[in-house]
Amino acid sequence: MANFAIGSLLPDMHDSGGEFPCEELYDVVVYGGTSAGVVAAVQTARTGKRVVLIESGRHLGGLSSGGLGATDIGNKQAIGGMAREFYHRIFRYYQKPDAWKYGTREEYLAAGARRWDAEQAWWMFEPHAAERVFNDMLREAKVPVVYGERLDLMNGVRKQGLRIAAIVMESGRVFGASMFIDATYEGDLMAKAGVSYTVGRESNVCCGETLNGVQPHREHERYACHHQFLKPVDPYIRSGDPAGGLLPGIHDGGPGREGEGDRRIQAYCFRTCLTDQTDNMVPVMKPKNYNPLRYELLLRYFEAGFDQLPVDAIAARMSAGLPNRKTDNNNIHAVSVDNTGLNHDYPDGDYVLREEIIRDHVCYQQGLYWTLANHPRVPDKIRSDMRRWGLAKDEFTDTDNWPHQLYVREARRMVADYVMTETDCLGRCTVPDSIGLGAYGMDSHNTQRYVDETGHVRNEGNVQTEGNFEFVPYPISYRSIVPKATQCSNLLVPVCLSASHIAYGSIRMEPVFMVLGQSAALAAVEAIDDGCEVQAIAYARLRARLLRERQVLESDVRISP
Repeated sequence: MANFAIGSLLPDMHDSGGEFPCEELYDVVVYGGTSAGVVAAVQTARTGKRVVLIESGRHLGGLSSGGLGATDIGNKQAIGGMAREFYHRIFRYYQKPDAWKYGTREEYLAAGARRWDAEQAWWMFEPHAAERVFNDMLREAKVPVVYGERLDLMNGVRKQGLRIAAIVMESGRVFGASMFIDATYEGDLMAKAGVSYTVGRESNVCCGETLNGVQPHREHERYACHHQFLKPVDPYIRSGDPAGGLLPGIHDGGPGREGEGDRRIQAYCFRTCLTDQTDNMVPVMKPKNYNPLRYELLLRYFEAGFDQLPVDAIAARMSAGLPNRKTDNNNIHAVSVDNTGLNHDYPDGDYVLREEIIRDHVCYQQGLYWTLANHPRVPDKIRSDMRRWGLAKDEFTDTDNWPHQLYVREARRMVADYVMTETDCLGRCTVPDSIGLGAYGMDSHNTQRYVDETGHVRNEGNVQTEGNFEFVPYPISYRSIVPKATQCSNLLVPVCLSASHIAYGSIRMEPVFMVLGQSAALAAVEAIDDGCEVQAIAYARLRARLLRERQVLESDVRISP
């Protein structure tokens, strides 16, 4: 990578009389190689500014290259700018004959994907294809990428007044810049910079909402019923005996009062890439730490009469799955790939705790797949269906074919001067400083399992508003990606932005993160050019920049492919 050595010294925030050497200096430092981070770095480089992208792992693209190949977005006309460019590059990738190993492009189009061909933007893709596109974009823009570096969580942010002067990695490497962008799913840079944030669900009263907080009575809605127990299931280790304790992941005492806030967050999982192509298949093995009690709930659910495969295999339910006979697997039904209730400590956890939670999610989900394919108490048809699938041998080749990115659906959320809420998502108000559009229904996965008043297990937290695929796009405020002016003046946060729990459930889609990453980068450039704080830039000039870069800022705007 490029190393910009400088001779000047920057003050250490922990010792106003001391100085420290800044080994590498840039105009913009982007921390986090998610899809938002990649786009932010590329956009910054295209303006001629010096930028570096820092990623703690070895892969770029976050969920977009980490298994989430079946893009969630709803109204695709809301997506412009570099996000649209990414999906156009995916379209171009699959025009090449050598991209097709199993079947042909024409066969795939005939199965239902021809509409994407007409748009010249493909929305379902293999993980390796997405990572290749991201890497191409970075290489073409000559963006230096630093892999394997994590922020020092104890002394990693050095500020001079309200400005971040530099950030320090665990290794001791120091990166200084005029502007910083936190593009991580966790928001560590934001938090360690002293910026206000929240974790969990606000009460409905807090923001004048109806879908936030505890939601125990939504199981009869069109979408929520797919993630709720439809048969009574006993929650106790010894069936019918509370004295014997509860099965893993279930708590006693009820869900909480309707509409009240709590610290619970929606469940995580891995978006595994499975295939039924036998010569490209790796079986999912029984994990070493397999605990049969973790699947007792599922087995009892089958014995109560549930008779469906609780793995959302995209190729099995749509006319066209991912190319080359692959799937993007997601949560479905009451017990599935979501490790419900066992991620609440992740957002504020240190690296050790997060790694323990990630390993637990791997073990749970691998054990689930093995149980579905092999356990004698699983119905024969379900076992037969599951045995069709295995991990794609040509994906995630350096992580034993398992995704390198946990699906962190929600972690920290900044509390800025403007908080996006349900009111924004439903179009009941319109912000004057749009930097992009949200275009998906409010979508939260379950947050907990509890014992209800009848003594049976229930899920709680699932909210999926109607119209995900026809949702009216709404503008996202610039003020929601910048901290309060009294806290930090040169930081932008396009992923852990300022939004209520339920509004974040709509905004948290990968194409929107790319949109916000690009807008954050252009705002950072505007602040550098004007020599001002990110809170003080002239929105009219930022808006003009965004439109020149083909961002879509109003819901009535339509772009050509």
